[in-house]
Amino acid sequence: MGAFLQEHCTQAVDWIWSRATGAGLKEKPRVGLILGSGLGGLVAGATPAVVIPYTEIPRFPRSTVAGHTGRLIIGRIAGTSIVAMQGRVHFYEGYDIDQVVFPIRVMGALGVSQLIITNAAGGINTSFAPGDLMAITGHINLMSVDPLRGSSVAPGEKYVSNPYCPELLRITTQASVGLGLSLREGVYAAYMGPSYETPAEIRFLRNMGADAVGMSTAPEALVAAALGIPVLGISCITNMAAGVLEKRLCHSEVMEVADQVAERFSKLLGAVLARMDK
Repeated sequence: MGAFLQEHCTQAVDWIWSRATGAGLKEKPRVGLILGSGLGGLVAGATPAVVIPYTEIPRFPRSTVAGHTGRLIIGRIAGTSIVAMQGRVHFYEGYDIDQVVFPIRVMGALGVSQLIITNAAGGINTSFAPGDLMAITGHINLMSVDPLRGSSVAPGEKYVSNPYCPELLRITTQASVGLGLSLREGVYAAYMGPSYETPAEIRFLRNMGADAVGMSTAPEALVAAALGIPVLGISCITNMAAGVLEKRLCHSEVMEVADQVAERFSKLLGAVLARMDK
């Protein structure tokens, strides 16, 4: 990370930690959470909780998409100290890629040693259905940008091939079995957006081996892995991608299905956090 970005990161971290300690929190977060469209309610049970709107944090990007509340939550879930992004920012919102991944660098500086990234995704694999949960085994980055390019790369940061941690995947699989929940596994394709992919593009992605598609996750996962932070990615399949079914895609459907899945997703997340290294 260049000196300019490092200065901004330090400002944000100092402000966040001052706010957290001022509220009586002394334990630094061990696990970071990024919660996608309609999934922000997963941290409702965090206790004790310090809630900080992104608008109050120096240099922190603001969420502009429906379903992304735009708050940072610090507390504990299932006995694990966490810092959670209740909503993320996307490249398609007009931010440059350094701004999109800035919260990951802040989480790393706060002391996070593991990261869980969630998202709402369209199902490409025809055996999937809306409401399925998919653990990400790898991604295909088609966003035409790599967040580790140029001045964003700090000395010592690693070049990354696959950021998704097999051990965290194993823990998640065990947690889903223990809960009796079905958990898919697959490859996530990251598109720039904001336009939904065309049926032709979905056929192309299926031929490339993608199981789901969305407009986030890959940049955050790459930066986390470069910082040495193991990543778990989980997609909520909120709709079938363009051309899979004869219906029009809309964001309201994404929100509706995410809301229906929220309780099941929360149980899985809690079980995973309980199994993570403390």
